Amino acid sequence: MRKRTLSFWEIWNMSFGFLGIQMGFALQNANASRILQIFGADVHELSWFWLVAPLTGLIVQPIIGYYSDRTWTILGRRRPFFLTGAVLAALGLVLMPNADLFTAILPSLWIGAGMLFVMDASFNIAMEPFRALVADNLPSDQRTLGFSIQTVLIGIGAVIGSWLPYVLANWFGVANKAAIGEVPLNLLLSFIIGAVILVGSILITVFTTREYSPEELDEMEEPETVEVLEKEKSSLMDIFSDFRKMPETMRQLSWVQFFSWFGLFGMWVFSTPAIAHHIYGLPVTDSSSETYQNAGDWVGVLFGIYNGVSAIFAFFLPAIALKFGRKRTHMISLIIGSIGLLSIYIMPDENWLILSMVGVGIAWASILAMPYAILAGSIPPKKMGVYMGIFNFFIVIPQIINALIGGPMVKYLYGGDPIYALITSGISFLIAGILALRIHDIDEPLETT
Repeated sequence: MRKRTLSFWEIWNMSFGFLGIQMGFALQNANASRILQIFGADVHELSWFWLVAPLTGLIVQPIIGYYSDRTWTILGRRRPFFLTGAVLAALGLVLMPNADLFTAILPSLWIGAGMLFVMDASFNIAMEPFRALVADNLPSDQRTLGFSIQTVLIGIGAVIGSWLPYVLANWFGVANKAAIGEVPLNLLLSFIIGAVILVGSILITVFTTREYSPEELDEMEEPETVEVLEKEKSSLMDIFSDFRKMPETMRQLSWVQFFSWFGLFGMWVFSTPAIAHHIYGLPVTDSSSETYQNAGDWVGVLFGIYNGVSAIFAFFLPAIALKFGRKRTHMISLIIGSIGLLSIYIMPDENWLILSMVGVGIAWASILAMPYAILAGSIPPKKMGVYMGIFNFFIVIPQIINALIGGPMVKYLYGGDPIYALITSGISFLIAGILALRIHDIDEPLETT
């Protein structure tokens, strides 16, 4: 039995939930640091507040992947997990900017940090089963297309989420300033709208997508693979043995992922204070002035631009990968992203940063598509969920490390200037691009090594 070739719109509907997930993720990435600063966090503390979420993802993701491989309900095996993750993430989106309403219970800074944890952990719960769903349902020759369409929808959702605060403030006149310690109305409304769209888009995927049953997947396995898997005793502890037995391709990808996501985390955490200080000339301690809020809104626009570029570039990724190979495409994209991040330091004003974000967007499109297209061909279908969860190690571990050392580096190594955190991210992208050349893509027709 072979997996059915899906139409464009079937793949589109299957991936549509990513639009909502990424819209919420973009709202978090562009605005969480600003909200935490409004609630009283210092710049060098920001990365610490982001720490708990990836740490939770490190533990939760493989477990979610393991059980999603072994779950079969009326909704299938992947859908119950990313639906649950979406609902929890929507709750975090609504509560984080409203943390000041609960100061009778805890300080707003700690409630806001807790909701950041809920959001990020929930996005991770939703994302990896979603990626496993795409790998489950598509034959090998459609995987690059599938992950590219997924990247397009991620880009569209991220543009909407990133631009929403700016659009509400500048097009519809919603206030983008508030009293000290309070979140502006344009941010409050943006997070509520994001929560509604997140749940709605997930429901579209849930009700329009069919999953292969465990019996059907058994028929698609190679006979020798089925025999080996049937002999293995199934338990949650298999996660550790699966980690030890991960394919060579996955090990090579792990280093590329490490430096890619180390760079991304630094960009997400420090972009607003770095640009407010380096481009707008504000003191590092300023987090409440109208100019700072304008800088924060502009960072949202810039994040929307890089996500928009990624959505457009994703349409061309299958053709580029077919011509140059997936690993070479990924290498080139990461190097272009590195140049984009490094160029922020020399840009004369905020408008020139648009050019920097074009480079970041090209890298982001490849990060969202190429590693998963390469990985999916190297792991057995019956372990797709657990290996996608284990692969998440190499997304969350670099974020945890950056969270632990990023703030102290800014405070002690960079003299309190967060612009150098963005430079570090650019160097990290460059290292990832060089390491991409080591990947052995066993499912790539052009692979000759």
